[in-house]
Amino acid sequence: MRSSILVFCSLQSFVTASPIGLFQRTVTELDQAAFDEAQQPDTTATKAFSGTQIKTSDGRCLFVDELSGDFRANLTPIQVAECDSTDGQGWDVITAGKHNDVEGSMLVVSTLTNACFNFDPRRASGNQVILFSCGGRADGGGAVTDSQLFPFDGSSGPLTFSPENDAQSCFTVKGVIIDVAPCDAGNTDQQFTFDGAAGAASGSSSTQTSALSTETEAVSATSIATITAQDPSQTPAATTSAVASSSPIATDVANVGIPNPTEAVPVSRAGGVLVPTAVAESQERDDTATRAFTSVSIQAPNGQCLFIDPTAGDFRENLIPVSLVTCAGTPNEKFDFITAGKHNNAQNSALIVSSLTNGCISFDGRRPAGDTVTLFSCGGRAAGEGETNNAQLVPFTGETSLVFAPESERNATCIVSGDGRLDSAPCANDGSQVFTILT
Repeated sequence: MRSSILVFCSLQSFVTASPIGLFQRTVTELDQAAFDEAQQPDTTATKAFSGTQIKTSDGRCLFVDELSGDFRANLTPIQVAECDSTDGQGWDVITAGKHNDVEGSMLVVSTLTNACFNFDPRRASGNQVILFSCGGRADGGGAVTDSQLFPFDGSSGPLTFSPENDAQSCFTVKGVIIDVAPCDAGNTDQQFTFDGAAGAASGSSSTQTSALSTETEAVSATSIATITAQDPSQTPAATTSAVASSSPIATDVANVGIPNPTEAVPVSRAGGVLVPTAVAESQERDDTATRAFTSVSIQAPNGQCLFIDPTAGDFRENLIPVSLVTCAGTPNEKFDFITAGKHNNAQNSALIVSSLTNGCISFDGRRPAGDTVTLFSCGGRAAGEGETNNAQLVPFTGETSLVFAPESERNATCIVSGDGRLDSAPCANDGSQVFTILT
């Protein structure tokens, strides 16, 4: 059951000068027994990032002073300082565990105190963003509270912290403190970046994968550069940001292909590692589906073939750019056309599904220009629980030449050849945007 935080004490007033931030220290020491009870680490948790710094848009880092709250290290403000100038700048991003049972959500946990980012609108203005015992009970006995959960898609950022108990509010840098304000897509004070090591699949950071094969490292070097990641059905348009430039797939790699990993390996969009169990859940093959074509290559209007690099997305193999390469017939170039099934209940429509990863070609016009077309879990939900999403459906009646016109766009926007990858543009209706199925 989700719990609410009961607050019985308050932070001291603002001071005009402090060596570490805006708030005075409110206790001289912690009650160690009470602290140990209240701030127990979840050693079973799944971490997308471990010990990462969180950077503001101007390059500073978030930190916590464990003595700026109460005797349990609850109610501590989240402060801002130059990176590496203070203790308390390490953070874990937890996507599943004792205090997070919500798909597509994260807890942000201090590695110094083990307390969680928390938003409590009942508190006085200017003091609503704090760290508090994960689970929302002062003594550490809580389970899950939505005041500590934030939407998360695996991205290292830029991203916003919008608490699930108030989706219209975003954490905001105000001087040397983190406060809250109405979400504003143009407000750079609401944009943050995870800048550090990716987390292990589960447990503490000591269980991270440290050894990677030479082949994996070579593949990683050719992957498309890190880009802001968002779930097309769950993330509001307000969180979109500028897209990073992408690198084309190297010719030698395109000619031999890139295997679909079955273990934790680096993934370029999340800035972390692939989590095989999350991939298996998100990218489940629909064995009941009707397939008009199976394992076929698709030639784009520019003469190149569509190519999927499974390491170029996030930890679930979502948000993978659909690259364009010289046709070579590798498994990365193979796709299924699904006309009926779990994720397609529309007549005369098709899903275009990677035969390698089982992800669907998806359009999301809310994403930054140049990054509107990606491979995403069929059904449009990051964890794979979605059903039918018309941004993944294109008109199809069995022909081998067709225009990729997402049904969500009503023939206004089409998927087209871009700079090394698929992109989107207004539909031309002149035959210049036709894709060909190579049977």
